[in-house]
Amino acid sequence: MNLFPDLKKKYTKERLSAQEAQRLAEFIAFGPVIFQTARIMSKWGILEMLRNSDSGMTIEEVAKEAAISIYAAKCLLEASLCIGIVLIDDKTDRFTLSKTGWFLINDPATKVNIDFNHDVNYLGWFNLEESLQKGKPEGLKTLGDWPTVYEGLSSLPKHIQDSWFGFDHFYSNNSFDQALEIVFSNKPKTLLDVGGNTGRWALRCVGYDKDVNVTILDLPQQIGMMKENIKGQDGAERIDGLGVNLLDESTDMPSDRKFAAIWMSQFLDCFSEEQIVSILRRATKVMDKKSRLYIMETLWDRQRFEPAALCLTLTSLYFTAIANGNSKMYHSEDMERLVKEAGLELETIYDYLGQGHSIMVCKLK
Repeated sequence: MNLFPDLKKKYTKERLSAQEAQRLAEFIAFGPVIFQTARIMSKWGILEMLRNSDSGMTIEEVAKEAAISIYAAKCLLEASLCIGIVLIDDKTDRFTLSKTGWFLINDPATKVNIDFNHDVNYLGWFNLEESLQKGKPEGLKTLGDWPTVYEGLSSLPKHIQDSWFGFDHFYSNNSFDQALEIVFSNKPKTLLDVGGNTGRWALRCVGYDKDVNVTILDLPQQIGMMKENIKGQDGAERIDGLGVNLLDESTDMPSDRKFAAIWMSQFLDCFSEEQIVSILRRATKVMDKKSRLYIMETLWDRQRFEPAALCLTLTSLYFTAIANGNSKMYHSEDMERLVKEAGLELETIYDYLGQGHSIMVCKLK
């Protein structure tokens, strides 16, 4: 199995003492309440108070400033102490913020992940076991009655939409600047954005190159959201959309032309291996020898730092329980195998874009 260096160091040898391993086991056992404690400490501003305090705060001071009971403050602070997000001076009984607590309120990725897991996934995790057994997103019923989450995105309550799109856009948007340089090094005049969602990438493309025309393929309801999102934006006249369901294998991509570039960003991770091969095979029909297909994904084995791999492999289980029941964050070896099976050749891979993306550049064999 391919693993980048930081992952190999972490995952191939036992590194914990027996006591450390036992503590981690208990941490896992109490995982749900640990998550909620940390979330509430952040939401109620207590971590922020501690950060802004020069000498720390007592339980009584926290209770007064947060407008909560002494009981609530004591429960939260004592649990937070054992979790590791606050520290205590045992002589003055004053609490201060730990490094982990600092990351909870200052690291944008952590904040996005907390909102995503609480608002979108939390109730659905209870159905993870059933989802794994059936290959269907049984946890999705906590949000609505759809076969996959994608059909329901436009119908979700606003705060859940905000957390879902916040998670999705945070990771892709941070890679767009580097991705634009890679894609437009070949000066494409036509670009097919498969799974273009709200049109953010398409807008970046028409803003980057005044000669490119972009066609977005996505579900019909997503195309409607996209058109509303790009309305009145510079270059919107060079963006068009086509509502299709690519899970229907009889649905082809636009066959009236060949595209110089085909873009799939955080798209193929929404499908099973069989579905990915089917989609890529259909993409080859709108390519010629000069065309390039760009697959931007957070491949979990190609991460510079191990915490990213942790986040990605756990996100796979969101796809299991909530999104669709059968997709995941893929290992690069799996994705390369699927590319070849579809009749494409992997030309090169760019790593370390934004928050851990890679771009696989593919061409016809």
